Amino acid sequence: MGDVVNLNRFRKEKERRAAERKAAENRVRHGMSKAEREKVRREAERAKQRLEDKRLDE
Repeated sequence: MGDVVNLNRFRKEKERRAAERKAAENRVRHGMSKAEREKVRREAERAKQRLEDKRLDE
């Protein structure tokens, strides 16, 4: 005789895997949050400013 399988547990686990897969796709598709984009923008601006500050005037 085979093992007893709880079909509700199997169904819910399948739904969780599908939801996680969709969430991963959405993270890739939509990229960074607004806060992350702002942080990257500020870091790039600071790097640009530091480079500009080191420029020698001729």
